[in-house]
Order: sequence, then structure tokens, then C-alpha cells
Amino acid sequence: MTALYVLDVPENTGVAKVAAEDPEVTVGRVGPYFEITADGSIVVDRRATGCRHAVWYSCVAGIAGGRIVQHDKDALRVEPA
Repeated sequence: MTALYVLDVPENTGVAKVAAEDPEVTVGRVGPYFEITADGSIVVDRRATGCRHAVWYSCVAGIAGGRIVQHDKDALRVEPA
């Protein structure tokens, strides 16, 4: 399982909402974080989140069971390890 952790603050809610639109992804909460999980890849389109660049590049709090293979102005992609 691949997991992406994003701090649950108003600026980051778009990341969790867009991730939740993928039927293969589950979004829950662990402490003060959104826990975004999937058996495969997690892909979040930046423009769909409405995040500005500064928020986008600082939204990742942690990763488990995978690695970031793309984090640019277009998307955040986490692939299973």
C-alpha cells in the first residue's frame, strides 16, 4: 500500500479532495493529517486542487510504502516502492 500524508489545514483540502476523486484512492485522517492511500499509484493534478505553487510544493508531510516520482507544477505522483 502506498500512503501520502498531507497536513489537514484549509490550504491543503484541495489536495485531499482531488485525490479522493480517484476510485482507487482512499482518503482518511490520522491525527492532524490527511492519509491518502492506494494499492497502486497516487496521482494528484495541481491545477484541479486550486493550490498556488508555494502551498503545492510544501503540502507533502510524509510518504509510506512508496516514493515521489513527480512533484512539479503539473502533478504529484507517488509510486509504490
